[in-house]
Amino acid sequence: MFSKDTYIARRAKLKETIGSGLLLFLGNDESGMNYADNTYHFRQDSTFLYFFGLAHAGLSAIIDIDNNREIIFGDELTIDAIVWMGIQPSLKELSGLAGISEVLPSKDIQNYLKNAQSKKQEIHYLPTYRAEHQIKLQAWMGIYPGTEKPSVPFIVGVVNQRNYKTDEEIVEIEKACTVTADMHLTAMRMVRPGIKESEVAAAVAQVAYANDYQLSFPIIATINGQTLHNHYHGNIIKSGDMLLLDAGAETEMGYAGDMSSTIPADKKFTSRQKEIYDISIAAHEAAVAALRPGVLFEDVYDLSVKTIVEGLKDMGFMKGDAMEAVKAGAHAMFMPCGLGHMMGLDVHDMENLGEVYVGYDGRAKSTQFGRKSLRLGRKLEPGFVLTIEPGIYFIPELIDLWRSENKFTEFINYDKLETYKDFSGIRNEEDYLITEAGARLLGKKLPLRTEEVEAIHC
Repeated sequence: MFSKDTYIARRAKLKETIGSGLLLFLGNDESGMNYADNTYHFRQDSTFLYFFGLAHAGLSAIIDIDNNREIIFGDELTIDAIVWMGIQPSLKELSGLAGISEVLPSKDIQNYLKNAQSKKQEIHYLPTYRAEHQIKLQAWMGIYPGTEKPSVPFIVGVVNQRNYKTDEEIVEIEKACTVTADMHLTAMRMVRPGIKESEVAAAVAQVAYANDYQLSFPIIATINGQTLHNHYHGNIIKSGDMLLLDAGAETEMGYAGDMSSTIPADKKFTSRQKEIYDISIAAHEAAVAALRPGVLFEDVYDLSVKTIVEGLKDMGFMKGDAMEAVKAGAHAMFMPCGLGHMMGLDVHDMENLGEVYVGYDGRAKSTQFGRKSLRLGRKLEPGFVLTIEPGIYFIPELIDLWRSENKFTEFINYDKLETYKDFSGIRNEEDYLITEAGARLLGKKLPLRTEEVEAIHC
């Protein structure tokens, strides 16, 4: 945890922003994989972590602005629990670390909320993402699943605090990014023909666990990089393949790293691989060079995908005006995803609160295929932490579909594209902090250009 003063200050700022009413924070519970005592790895709700810092199951909290009360609801350990998991600090002691002096049993929260409802006090809560949250809202306040009305002021208040990372948060994120880089360096040194994707995934995970960290998301380690989020690890890496690795570490306090690498199976990229890879890296470097306060991230996206279109034009895959192709959406044949996203306590920071608030400052998102997957489009500001991850993907099913529809024939050369349907995909990703002067890379610098990757790979 940070010092209790950090959590006290965060809650004070939130109370000032919201002004009145009652703020309800739903912590997470243990979740059984196949029976109650065999649980998934516990992960506390990130907003609960941000304002209270307690990574313990079974907690909820209330900030009652009108009555100047801050309460954590939970239960002290029974002797059965102590026998099972050992002695732990009391909930009273733990809450004190967050600057909370009032602790009540879990069962008391229902009466507290019903009393607030009877007095017509406004109760703010955030969007739910777990069934247990919906069940609690129904039991405590009679809000049935599917009828929730999350508080927009509460969402915006949380977003406007969590989007701006403090110096102490940057230290945590940098720790996550450093270990994340080590995970990728491990993969770069071991990828070769004849080993399984699962062996790479295991070695990458070991780096995180050896640092007493968790994974910030399930590892992607695949020779089928054309599938953007491919979690299957059963293939044997063959000569001529490339392995796309997307993996990150999460610190003990819950802060994330997120990086991607594309690694040739052989000691060097083939000439065919290098041509496409170099275009992707040119798009990556163009995006990084454009990062600075005041720049609309959607413009950075346009610059990056325009660079991809121009490179693919030189190879004969595309034609026509590059920016016209981007505005029409023809680039999404090769990059049907976004350029990056906010990162912090969540690897896709606050995605549960809504991209329109986190990544667009309330502005409506595009509905265009490809561009609609851009999670971040707002003006950049100092304190933002984000990823940069352009890629180039050859997706056979998308090629077949668009060709059958004669889609974007003024921009796409389908005859040339047919010859690359077996190419797979490329992605490289780094994490950046927006500063007053521009942007700063977080964590170790990963090999990025073909000659850098080949140097460590050999």
